[in-house]
Amino acid sequence: MPLLGLGTWKSKPGEVTLAVKHALQYGYRHLGCAGGYGNETEVGAGIKDSGVPRGEIFITSKLWNTKHHPDDVEEACRKSLTDLGVEYLDLYLIHWPMAFERGSNSFPKNEDGSLRYDFSIHPTDTWLAMEKLVKLGLVKSIGLSNFNSEQITDILNKGSITPVMNQVECHPYLNQDKLRKFCVS
Repeated sequence: MPLLGLGTWKSKPGEVTLAVKHALQYGYRHLGCAGGYGNETEVGAGIKDSGVPRGEIFITSKLWNTKHHPDDVEEACRKSLTDLGVEYLDLYLIHWPMAFERGSNSFPKNEDGSLRYDFSIHPTDTWLAMEKLVKLGLVKSIGLSNFNSEQITDILNKGSITPVMNQVECHPYLNQDKLRKFCVS
C-alpha cells in the first residue's frame, strides 16, 4: 500500500473527477474512498480519465454505517465497485464500529436530531460478512477504521481473517498510544 494517497472526503461535487485524474497522472497511486462520501462515481470517472492502468492503483473504500447488517455488506461493496468502475478493491474497511439504522438515508435521525443507531448489529457480525468478500474475490484485504482494542479483540477471537489495519485519527494531540501498542502486539 502506498504511504501517500489522495483522500476524497469532503471533496466538492464536480471537482472530484479532475482531482483524481490529476493526482493519478502526477504520480499518486493510492485513493481513499468511501460509499458514505457520496462521490465514488466521480472518483471512478477520474480513474478512467487518468489513463493509469487499474493494476497500478491501490484503492481503499469503506463500508458505511447504514450497511452494517450482514445481508447488506456484499451489496454495498458491489455498489462501490460499480460506482468506481473497478472489479475489485485493494482494501475495504468498516468505516465505524457502530451501525446506523438500515436504509438509504446515510444519516438517519430521531425526532430530536440525534443519530439513530441500530444496536442489534454487532461489529463482529459485520466483520464476518466482510470476510466473505475476500473469498468472493471482490476485495483483496479487509480492515477496520475507528475501532477500539475490545472490538478488535472480539474480531480476532471470532473471525478467520486478521484485519490488515485499523485506520484511526492519530497526531500529537491524540496519540492513541494505548491503541497503537495493542495493535502492534
